[in-house]
Amino acid sequence: MQSYALSSNSRRAQIATASAVLIAALLAACAGAPRRPIPPPAPPTPPANVAVIPDAVPRPEPRSAKGNPAFYDVFGKRYFVLATANGYIERGVASWYGPGFHAERTATGEAYDMYGMTAAHKTLPLPAYVQVTNLRNSRSVVVRVNDRGPFKEGRIIDLSYTAASKLDILRDGTAFVEVRALTPGVEAATLAPAPAPSALFVQAGAFGSEANASKVLAQLRAQGIDKSFVRQDQLNGQTLYRVRVGPIPNVAEFDRVVAQLRKLGIADARLAAD
Repeated sequence: MQSYALSSNSRRAQIATASAVLIAALLAACAGAPRRPIPPPAPPTPPANVAVIPDAVPRPEPRSAKGNPAFYDVFGKRYFVLATANGYIERGVASWYGPGFHAERTATGEAYDMYGMTAAHKTLPLPAYVQVTNLRNSRSVVVRVNDRGPFKEGRIIDLSYTAASKLDILRDGTAFVEVRALTPGVEAATLAPAPAPSALFVQAGAFGSEANASKVLAQLRAQGIDKSFVRQDQLNGQTLYRVRVGPIPNVAEFDRVVAQLRKLGIADARLAAD
């Protein structure tokens, strides 16, 4: 019996030792394992009717101490912040950002409110005010730009949930828009929104020489881009030859054509209208 008791005690000791080693190993593994990110809190319930949320009202504001470096780099690309928003106007593709960013800090240091009338832009000085017009339905809103982005190729502005809703962009996620900088003190109501153009195109380049335009056109057609042509315009008394592809029916086709042109070394293709 005594020998059995000693054997039992020995087993208990072995079991205790093994358990201690196992627990220590588990604790060490837990300590060394990467922690799962804590999901952000859910954003508040959308207002009953975001359509009644008022647009941003342009007002004089000092240049933000944050978010306005001379330049910055994202994904290997360098962006230069404009000295002023005066005269800025561009047509391109808008997107929107929402729940995953709600309450996160914007480039200016403010908390992002997906139900506010704000936007993100890559190069406009912060803050800035812009009028954004959906080129498919002529709906227009005024937003305050207080963040940087979007950094997806081919996108020119990222809108808040509310701004996107008022422009009817939520369902598709993207839309062709015109972005026009506003001067504080100018009532947005007096600005006529851009009328919806009859057709949209991708512009591969603009040239003062017809021969140069024809050379690019031949390059595009040699690569199977058959819907390409040269449009001749007069600008300040000078003839301009614009190489275009289209018409472009939707954002997906725009992305496809721009990607094709990029492979041919045309990196500055942009949206154009009649």
